Amino acid sequence: MRKTIYSLLLSCLVVSIMTIFIPSAVYACSCAQHQTVEAEYSRSEAVFAGRVLEVKEQRNLDGSMTKAALFEVSQIWKGGSESQIIIHTGSGGGDCGFYFEKDKEYLIYAHPSTMYGDKELLITIICDRTNILTQAQEDLAILGEGKVPTDQVNLEGELYRIHPFVWFTGIGIAVIVMMILFVRRKVRK
Repeated sequence: MRKTIYSLLLSCLVVSIMTIFIPSAVYACSCAQHQTVEAEYSRSEAVFAGRVLEVKEQRNLDGSMTKAALFEVSQIWKGGSESQIIIHTGSGGGDCGFYFEKDKEYLIYAHPSTMYGDKELLITIICDRTNILTQAQEDLAILGEGKVPTDQVNLEGELYRIHPFVWFTGIGIAVIVMMILFVRRKVRK
């Protein structure tokens, strides 16, 4: 009986560890020619100018690393009317991620995609016309005057929510530890 319980616990532990190391699909970034301002505007769900308040790295369920950037919005050409917005991107290298620096201002073209996770997020990549605001004069001339955000929101806490995968892993480890302690106690009696 004891050998069976130990074998069962060992099997659960091995399967749990193996699920962490399941390989995930990897995509290389390849941009065609940049789109025109009008075409990029048309395909984007949000077009705005804003200053980066914070950039946070995030690990997805598939093990890939992405970044989320929190923006204080100064002008809006397309999309909502909120004063802050979170935009997702890759971590850089071959995943098309855009490099955002804290306290710099950018012109953002963002669209919904599942490229960086299992749910649809508002993303921008290096293939989009997203750029540092001071280097986006051509775009600003074509876009014209934007509108000022009217809905004041505070999304700073949204960057620090614990991913459900972390909760799932923690609970799984706790259950395994409790099972081992239970079996050890039964064996000692």
